Amino acid sequence: MSKAIRVHETGGPAVMRWEDHDPGTPGPGEVLLRQEAVGLNFIDVYHRTGLYPLPALPAVLGLEGAGVVESVAADVSEFKPGDRVAYAGVPPGAYAQVRCIPAHRLVSLPDSIPTQQAAGMMLRGMTARYLLHGCYPVKAGDRILIHAAAGGVGSIVCQWASYLGAEVIGTVGSAQKAEIARKNGCAHPILYGEVDFAERVKAITDGRGVDVVYDSVGQATFMKSLDCLRPMGTMVTFGQASGAVPPLEIGVLAAKGSLFLTRPSLMTYTAQRVDLLAHARDLFDVVEKGAVDIAIAQTYRLEDAAQAHQDLEGRKTTGSTVLLT
Repeated sequence: MSKAIRVHETGGPAVMRWEDHDPGTPGPGEVLLRQEAVGLNFIDVYHRTGLYPLPALPAVLGLEGAGVVESVAADVSEFKPGDRVAYAGVPPGAYAQVRCIPAHRLVSLPDSIPTQQAAGMMLRGMTARYLLHGCYPVKAGDRILIHAAAGGVGSIVCQWASYLGAEVIGTVGSAQKAEIARKNGCAHPILYGEVDFAERVKAITDGRGVDVVYDSVGQATFMKSLDCLRPMGTMVTFGQASGAVPPLEIGVLAAKGSLFLTRPSLMTYTAQRVDLLAHARDLFDVVEKGAVDIAIAQTYRLEDAAQAHQDLEGRKTTGSTVLLT
C-alpha cells in the first residue's frame, strides 16, 4: 500500500498525517503517476490552514510534483507508461507516493531536466513566467521590485528578469539572503528590516519609481509597494505570506499615479492546455539555456512534510524545496 500526507481538518502542521493511501485506477482522461519528488509551496500552507479552502476533507495536500507514468486510461494517447512528466496546479493531491491525475495537466519532461529539479520548479517557474510575461511584459531597461527576492519564486524572477535585461531590486530579510539574491541577478538587495524599502527604491531610481512590483508578502508590504511605483506602474500581488491585504479604497490607485493593480493566479494563466504548454516550454527553455538555474536548496522526506511546513513558515528556507517520496 502506498502512502500519502492527508489532512482531516484544517490547522497547524500537526494536522498532517502520514497514512496509507490507495490512489485507485485511472478514470477517463487520467494517468496513474508514481511520484519521485513533490514541490513544497506556500499555497500548501494556505490549504492546510483553510485560508484557501480545499474542495473537501479529508484531502491530500500539494499542487506540484514529478515522476513516471505507471498506467493510463484507455482514452489517453498523449502519454504512456514509462514517460517522465511533471505538473503544477489543480487538482490537489501531490503529497502522495502514487496518485491519479488528469493527463491534460501533465507536461513531458526534457531529458536534460532531472525529476527532482522539475518538482521544485514547475509551480514557481511557471509563476515567474506569467509574472514576467503576462501581468507585465518585462523588457530590457525596465526596473522591477521583487519582494522575498531570495525565496522560491523570487530567486527565479531575479534570474529571468536579469536575463531579459531588467534592473532588479529585491527585498530580503538577512545579509545571507541578500547575497543569494545578488548571485541570482538582483542588482540592489534591500534588507527590509534595516531600511525603509520604499525610500531606498526611490533613491535607487532617482525618485522615478519602478515599472512593476511583484509582491507575495501581502499585508506587511502592500501599501509601501504602491509608493515604489512610477506613474501608471503595475502592482502585482500574488501571495500573502504576512497576511491578507485589507480592503482597498480604489481611489488610492489614482492618487498614487493612476496605478494598475492585479491579483493573478497560476491556475487562471494555465487553465487552457495551450497556455500550460507555453508556460512550461518557456520555463524549460531558460533552464536549458542556463539563464535560470533551479537549485534545490532543501529536501525532506515526504513523511516529514510537517517539519518542512514549519521551516517554510518560519522563513528558514531559501529557494526551492522538495519532498522526496
